[in-house]
Amino acid sequence: RAAGFGADFRVQGTCLQGPSCRRGNHLRPRRLSDAARYVSTTRRTDITAVVASEAQEESKTEHDDTGFVGTSKSAFADRVKAGKEGVRMVPLWRRLFSDQLTPVELFRTLVPEGDTKTHAFLLESVTNDGNVGRFSFVGARPVVEVIAQRFDITLRDYRSGELVHEKVNCDDPWRYIAELMRDLPCADIEELPSNAFSGGWVGYGGYDTFRYAENKKLPFEAAPHDDRQLPDMHMGLYQSTVVFDHFAKIVYVVEWVDLADGVRGEEEDESSPAENGESERKEWSDEQIARAYTGGIKRLDLVVSRVMEHRLCSPLPVGFVDMSTTNPASESTASRIKSNMTKEEYVEGVEKCKYHISIGDAFQIVLSQRFEMLSDAEPFNVYRALRVINPSPYMIYLQCEGCILVASSPEILCRVQDRVMVNRPLAGTRWRGKTEEEDAALAKDLLADEKERAEHIMLVDLGRNDVGRVAAFGTVHVDKLMEIERYSHVMHISSTVTGRLRDEFSSWDALRSALPAGTVSGAPKIRAMQILDTIEKHMRGPYGGGIGFVSFSDDMNIALALRTMVIRQAAPDQGARWQYYLQAGAGLVADSDPDAEYQETVNKSMALRRAIDLAEQAFGSS
Repeated sequence: RAAGFGADFRVQGTCLQGPSCRRGNHLRPRRLSDAARYVSTTRRTDITAVVASEAQEESKTEHDDTGFVGTSKSAFADRVKAGKEGVRMVPLWRRLFSDQLTPVELFRTLVPEGDTKTHAFLLESVTNDGNVGRFSFVGARPVVEVIAQRFDITLRDYRSGELVHEKVNCDDPWRYIAELMRDLPCADIEELPSNAFSGGWVGYGGYDTFRYAENKKLPFEAAPHDDRQLPDMHMGLYQSTVVFDHFAKIVYVVEWVDLADGVRGEEEDESSPAENGESERKEWSDEQIARAYTGGIKRLDLVVSRVMEHRLCSPLPVGFVDMSTTNPASESTASRIKSNMTKEEYVEGVEKCKYHISIGDAFQIVLSQRFEMLSDAEPFNVYRALRVINPSPYMIYLQCEGCILVASSPEILCRVQDRVMVNRPLAGTRWRGKTEEEDAALAKDLLADEKERAEHIMLVDLGRNDVGRVAAFGTVHVDKLMEIERYSHVMHISSTVTGRLRDEFSSWDALRSALPAGTVSGAPKIRAMQILDTIEKHMRGPYGGGIGFVSFSDDMNIALALRTMVIRQAAPDQGARWQYYLQAGAGLVADSDPDAEYQETVNKSMALRRAIDLAEQAFGSS
């Protein structure tokens, strides 16, 4: 199956625990904090604050029975009553023509230039055969945010009409989010595209979030210096999402409605779901459904009107592509790049890793270095340039807490679709040939390279172990082994490992088992990470973690954070607006050549450097 946000992912509306779940038949972790109750009792605001009070009224709406299933009041009520016991989240949606709108334009319709503080996302995809992925996704202003730094969680909930801000201490933020989601089961929806994300959690979890699961062996205290103080994880819950179906030429504007909204204003006893944080209510009254519908349709119309007006908050600058998109970064860019390790330090680190491999501590270790540069190029313009320079299955622009992430990742970290977990190791690389004959010869050479084959097989074994931790016995399979996967500039060896989740596990458990991928850590994973803690100079942050989404129906598509820029505002005395961080690693084995491995990390960062080049040339300074 092709990788990418718009390629295979399906949202079937299954329960958080799968079709076989009956509430009470699976293990529920203890409630981590009373703060979890806020998610199930409050309501969204932000851009829709102006209609929050109107949403409490039971007045009829012009959309009552239009005949279109996405906005029909009667169809909405039918979905509630036909849904599973305790259903809380039910969508409303509208379909628009997409022929006068692009995902890039839509993002600027929702978020103006210069507003880098609003948390928002744009997710796109180019398949490995060069075609545009079928779906793109855009969203802004999450209704709930979970931000973790070590074991301290900040919970922000905007849905009550006022910001609910809570600080929580928790030993595993991934389980914390999973606990919140158990209280928000969604309705089964067949009318929306079955293979598209339409709402749920979007964000990132960094490389070091693996320490939550293995804190005794990999304590945060043993990690390298954290010079940037970025959150280890930031996930936002988006009830409003815009979905581009590039094949059908249709835009879906989707608003997920929390039925607990319809309870607000009523006298609630202690057992009501909006009061106790549980979603055990068996029936919603017609009045409660109507009230929730009214609020939802108003919020939907607000986004639809913004999209239909096609009025950009800020104009998109038009630029010329006057430079080669395949050449290395310019000399001026190269002169501004600095690393957190000198070449001598990196080579010394390679030798240390080879020593550990020689005494049997590890089979492979992925040693990285972090490049930094200053630029006045706007991050969103750099993303636009990266779409041209290095189109990939996972194209990401994500405004999050403390930084902006711009990525063109080729690799899945973890995907769960209809409760089937997918892990796709991608390792072994050759540049693409200039002709079909040269391309075929390079692919043959890659598959015949014993070093590349050995490294890849180790990563397949790691993938089988990761999937096996959460999959049912007998369901783990290597569906594809050592196939060539071609991208715009390079080709890789790819394999696919799958397994069906056990009943007691959710997508969040699958993600915990996959982080971090062996392609960015090594084998065995824990020992490789312990060695890296003693060699690398700074914590990796988002690099080597995962970026992507988890739907209300518990399907997941998370990209491995490779070819990822971490962008922060520069200090006033640094002479530029933005600080760009680019990180890359090389997989080391017993016979690795230190100079060659160093150069590999430089080469891997080249496309990101070139994107900054192009943005500066095409769009100038901000």
